Amino acid sequence: MKHYQGRTAVITGAGSGFGLELARLAAQRGMKLVLCDVQADALERAAAEFAGHELMARRVDVAKAAEMQALAAAVRERFGAPHVVFNNAGVGSGGLIWENSLADWDWVLGVNLMGVVHGVRLFTPMMLEAAAADPAWEGHIVNTASMAGLLNPPNMGVYNVSKHAVVALSETLYQDLSLVSEQLHCSVLCPFFVPTGISQSHRNRPGELAGGRPTKSQLISQAQTDKAVGAGKVSADYVARLVFEAMDQQRFYVFSHPQALAGVATRMEDVLQGRNPSDPFRDKPEIGAGLRAALRQS
Repeated sequence: MKHYQGRTAVITGAGSGFGLELARLAAQRGMKLVLCDVQADALERAAAEFAGHELMARRVDVAKAAEMQALAAAVRERFGAPHVVFNNAGVGSGGLIWENSLADWDWVLGVNLMGVVHGVRLFTPMMLEAAAADPAWEGHIVNTASMAGLLNPPNMGVYNVSKHAVVALSETLYQDLSLVSEQLHCSVLCPFFVPTGISQSHRNRPGELAGGRPTKSQLISQAQTDKAVGAGKVSADYVARLVFEAMDQQRFYVFSHPQALAGVATRMEDVLQGRNPSDPFRDKPEIGAGLRAALRQS
């Protein structure tokens, strides 16, 4: 992206975390804002922060196709095709993979994967149409995945699956866009542990997908995630700035913690050499020992 002033950004999960920081940077660049979040009070606070700025604030559950369809129609009617779409909304979940209920799968895949699917399928055609009509038009789609989309840490399988799918979707989108346009690009954001509200995302879990009594492994995962996310040293603001840098440079992969790529390299070596998956706790064996002991306690 070369120009932002007067252009439109659609941001899901805009009430907090990465979404709110992306909105702040977009506003600083003079963009019109479409802020979406499932948490009404957080969305209201975010919208109030941008009072006087041209914006649309809309409560949306990104997992629901009809709500996303209505959002896309409203954006088209008011602003036309958006120039930037941040498919950012996400939720966290953990526990041994066989202990996750169907409701867990429906909730996590609904938000983390289908939310991105809806954003891509609804806004991409609109953006390509605008590009075809104007040779100077430019746009960018950013999908929020995770380092868990490139690794497979234990005791958080549903989340891993959802984020691997987002990485696969995004890489395919990159390739598909390259076949049809030079004006629309995409990136995938793969953050590691950053202090956001994702570890408490169950606060927005819909009643029809309510979880049952948490298992021991799920309680352990929740505690570990709370600790890791809370101790993160990289801020959401910093990550949002990395995203804008990536758009400026038309760079696909966005990593908040490049040092975590060592684990990705090990995983790729496992695949290429036909090795069994490496111990994820090789560098911190005390964590692995503690997790095994906790899970095996009667």
